[in-house]
Amino acid sequence: MTLRRKVRIKEGAGYSIESLSDLPVYPGNGWNVWTGSTGVEYGMAHSPMIRTPIVCVLGHVDHGKTSLLDRIRGSSVVDTEEGAITQHIGATMVPIEAIRRMSGGLGALDIKVPGLLFIDTPGHHAFTTLRARGGALAEMAILVVDINEGFQPQTIEALQILRTYRTPFVVAATKIDRIHGWRPHANEPFSKTFEQQGDRSRTIFENKLYELVGKLSDLGFSSERFDRVRDFQRNIAIVPVSSLTGEGVPDLLMVLIGLAQRYLTEDLHFSAGGSAAGTVLEVKEERGLGTTLDVILYDGTLSVGDEIVMASQDGVIVTKVRTLLKPRPLKEIRVEERFERVRSVTAAAGIKVAAPNLDAAIAGSPLYTVRGDRDEVIARVRKEMQEISVKLADEGISIKADTIGALEALSKELEEKNIPVMKAEVGPVSRHDLVAIATVKNPFHSALLCFNTPMLPDAVEILKDPAYGHLKVFSSGVIYQLIDDYVAWRDGKKRELEAKQFEQVVLPAKITLLPDCVFRQSNPVVVGVRILGGKLRADLDLVDQQGKRIGHLKTIQQRGENIPEADAGAEIAVSIEGPTVGRQINVHDILYVDIPERHVKVLEHEMLSHLNISMQEILAEFTTMRRKDNPFWGK
Repeated sequence: MTLRRKVRIKEGAGYSIESLSDLPVYPGNGWNVWTGSTGVEYGMAHSPMIRTPIVCVLGHVDHGKTSLLDRIRGSSVVDTEEGAITQHIGATMVPIEAIRRMSGGLGALDIKVPGLLFIDTPGHHAFTTLRARGGALAEMAILVVDINEGFQPQTIEALQILRTYRTPFVVAATKIDRIHGWRPHANEPFSKTFEQQGDRSRTIFENKLYELVGKLSDLGFSSERFDRVRDFQRNIAIVPVSSLTGEGVPDLLMVLIGLAQRYLTEDLHFSAGGSAAGTVLEVKEERGLGTTLDVILYDGTLSVGDEIVMASQDGVIVTKVRTLLKPRPLKEIRVEERFERVRSVTAAAGIKVAAPNLDAAIAGSPLYTVRGDRDEVIARVRKEMQEISVKLADEGISIKADTIGALEALSKELEEKNIPVMKAEVGPVSRHDLVAIATVKNPFHSALLCFNTPMLPDAVEILKDPAYGHLKVFSSGVIYQLIDDYVAWRDGKKRELEAKQFEQVVLPAKITLLPDCVFRQSNPVVVGVRILGGKLRADLDLVDQQGKRIGHLKTIQQRGENIPEADAGAEIAVSIEGPTVGRQINVHDILYVDIPERHVKVLEHEMLSHLNISMQEILAEFTTMRRKDNPFWGK
């Protein structure tokens, strides 16, 4: 059906009459636009359609985001996630018929929204960048908060993202079934299950709920329990739910559909014939299809035979859609085993795309169809890829990941921990990667962090070569575990190197000769001493308080046994070659270990913070003595 309709573009919409003449589709409502001679814009197109709104699910790790979607779609995606944490953005389509069936409260209402497309974003705070991307794509969001644990650091991060992108959201207060004394009633709306709770459970619930309300207020949001909200534009709705029992889930779906129906339908208008735009979630090898793409389509229509453009490891890929597969409703695109083969798909949807030459495609890349100037679309993809937020340093570790979003997230987390990144790439680990890392001089940077990406056979072989034994490769499917492992290795390596450095550098020490403890006067002197400070080691020279060389400390004995070193406060026997007691040295004399000038430089510039107060004081005394005649000695 085609309609002719006069459309006036509002002032301030950001388009001039001149620019509109080049615009094939008026953004947001699906009307073709051109300039009329009177200066009034006219449009003629297919009747505007309303696409499925995209709902982003955010929140703190382990507060139940995936479990909530599992309850809605009746699947068990959470069981497949490494560490029980969602590591990639997944997409689940829930059609309006299923929402009607689950909620039971929509009745015969004329609902224009065709359903909801849920994006399940990773839960750990290391995925801030991915959540930002999800927030940018989503029309609505669910902020999942464990009602028993309240707001956590990642909850606040998620709120900041939603505020930045001005994304409308509701709060799902999860795990109400864990409230003390709670009596579960499976799949019941909240009002019905709440009526059947005891007074104590109700009181505990209300207290916990208003802790959330208070925290949201502190952060600048006005909120209330969903059934007490009168103005959803001014107040955030808090919907109490249990993913385990299904309590409150019907209310959550009703609130989302109600908000979309009332406030978003104008924003969801689009032309079914418009150019398709999406994001590549994952690049997979599928039997019988070859390399395929999991894609979230968020605008337009994608059809078999369409020419598409996306980023690759070497630049861009231009190819044609050979096959389109769509997961069944209520199934998750990453774990669905049976797909429907379709000729075209209209936004918003999670789909699988098969096409030639996809092997080098990058997960996280934008994907666009070519409807006009191919070079313009290619330039658009290149520009977006150049804006990827990975901060590189001249020196640092190397990182690899399976998607752009994961690479960004890993990079951001490392940046927050002041760990520099020299090289960041998407794809498997190759021999070339390891050869490049082997040339890094800084021992703490001879490391490669691999998130969810495999090692090619030639890389595995090179690690068996002893020449590459100084390299360290960390691999994990959980980003925070990957970083924790690297930090533990780096800190351990630092301690090893510092210990070796301490062994090689002459450390400050100060001793005094004890009375009645002269066991031999010369050749060599054997005398009892007390260590006044520092660490005394054998086989070192000694000087007096004027810096004059006294002799060579040969051995240290304690309780009749030779020891290599002794600490401050110890009383020991030492043998000193060179002096004679009563001539060059006497009882009560104070002697210092003679520290070579090059060692003083190392101590003052590299190791000072590792010396205890006693050592630092003795070092200062020693250098002051040495610098009386030469102020620049040891500097």
